[in-house]
Amino acid sequence: MSAAASEFTTTPRRRAIVWAGIAIVLTAVNLRTAVTGFTPLLETIGQALGFPVTVAGVLGTIPAVSFAVFGFLAPVVTRRFGLERTATVALGLTALSLLLRAFAPDTALLIASTVLALAGIGAANVVIVPLVKAWFPERIARWTSVYLILMQSGQFLAPLIAVPVAEASSWRFSVGVWAVPAAISAVVWFVVARRARARDAGAASAAAAASATPATPTAPPARLRIARSSVVWGLVVLFAMLSVSNYAIITWVPAILTEAGGSPAFGGAMVALYSSWGIVAAFVVPQLATRMPNPFAVVVVCAVLLVVGYLGLLLAPLAATAVWMCALGLGVSTFPLCMTLINRRTLAPSTAASVSGFVQGIGYAIACLAPVGLGLLRDASGSWGAPLAVLIASTVPGLVAGWFACRPRFVDDEGALPAR
Repeated sequence: MSAAASEFTTTPRRRAIVWAGIAIVLTAVNLRTAVTGFTPLLETIGQALGFPVTVAGVLGTIPAVSFAVFGFLAPVVTRRFGLERTATVALGLTALSLLLRAFAPDTALLIASTVLALAGIGAANVVIVPLVKAWFPERIARWTSVYLILMQSGQFLAPLIAVPVAEASSWRFSVGVWAVPAAISAVVWFVVARRARARDAGAASAAAAASATPATPTAPPARLRIARSSVVWGLVVLFAMLSVSNYAIITWVPAILTEAGGSPAFGGAMVALYSSWGIVAAFVVPQLATRMPNPFAVVVVCAVLLVVGYLGLLLAPLAATAVWMCALGLGVSTFPLCMTLINRRTLAPSTAASVSGFVQGIGYAIACLAPVGLGLLRDASGSWGAPLAVLIASTVPGLVAGWFACRPRFVDDEGALPAR
């Protein structure tokens, strides 16, 4: 190897990895703050701009819809522009849109800017998974834990400070302040993208210089159709079922507890307790998923915990509520499992990007129907018994899907088609 080639694989590579790590950390913090830092202020913003409760409901459904739509579109963009440049544009769009939302003079611009902001977040949701694989292939579990912990921390912190910041300044400042970390993330990804191009150019030059003979012709690469893979469909259904549970719990548990005789403050506290277990899961589950050849046992344990939590809410909602919420909080640990398996069950970062978009796109599309559907079922039946029974039943397809998702085989092999 020449001195120039060696240089590209030592110091510049290390510097690029450091920048990539910083970018992943900053991106993770931004993945939920645009949502959870906004919803506690909807009533205040509605009074200021004069929109009714129905508009607040529309704003509440935008995140899942945006994550679904732009989850599908992100892999198409990454194939054309690359992971790093896609992340740059996604976070830059988010930062600009959050500023636009903060200064929105009317409801129409508020909704439009929210859609654009969450378009960027939806794309970032998808690309952060293959970016971990591309930059830290030997440390997938560690970096998956890092970004999930930071995502959960941002999700937890943003609603806690949203109202106090708005009271100390204004709702516009409280909403717009999250544009700052998004903008910083975009700048750092821009730096990483430039270093990635230099790295790739250097690697290509080194390979050309090292080749003393003409390259031997090889067979054209097989095309990949991820929809042919049973692993992918297992991940899709597993992710969809856990997302249904997550959105249902966040949306309706306060109402379930209030109808049972609890206070609204108690319902909010129980949702916070539920959310806090996401940090624990982010620590533990990626490590298990990388150490176990087949982590299906994790899916089974999560399904049992979900059933325990739902049965507790159905039979004795106020008897041991904290126990039920802890069970539910651990029961949705299949989220970090899915994020880890997307990387563990793919060989190439490009495949991971496609699978990430496919899984999250379909999963979030199904999840956005859950709060509305369960609410309609509650109104039709007159109690929360039927919705909770549906949620209990949803663990069955999750178990079946988990069996296929956890099997030790690669999407690249299952989805390969002969080249034409």
